Amino acid sequence: MAKMRTFISFDYDHDSDLKSLLVGQAKNDDSPFSITDMSIKETITKKWKDNARRRIKGCDVVIVICGEHTNTASGVSTELEIAQEEEIPYFLLYGRATKKCIKPKGAKSTDKIYRWTWDNLKKLINGDR
Repeated sequence: MAKMRTFISFDYDHDSDLKSLLVGQAKNDDSPFSITDMSIKETITKKWKDNARRRIKGCDVVIVICGEHTNTASGVSTELEIAQEEEIPYFLLYGRATKKCIKPKGAKSTDKIYRWTWDNLKKLINGDR
């Protein structure tokens, strides 16, 4: 089975370490996903949005890593909104087990934040959400 091409959306200012952990998990032999692209750290302009849209459209799924300040990360909200507009499946991942993690502003009220475990991640990637 082909690995799911994955876009990771995360808060550059607070959660780069979490992105690194997810990239590491993608390298596991039994990983059902590969990291195709990641959030873009630039000022949000039309060019930035066009670039983000192109990257997101080239993926099978978007993982949004939620941390303590995700609601203030405008890039994460914009990337999530693009995924929604383009109808790219996405899910929110609880980034910090011992902290209060917050949804991005672009999240729907019905979007659940899922626990980040290896077994859970594999299920979520395969559409079990």
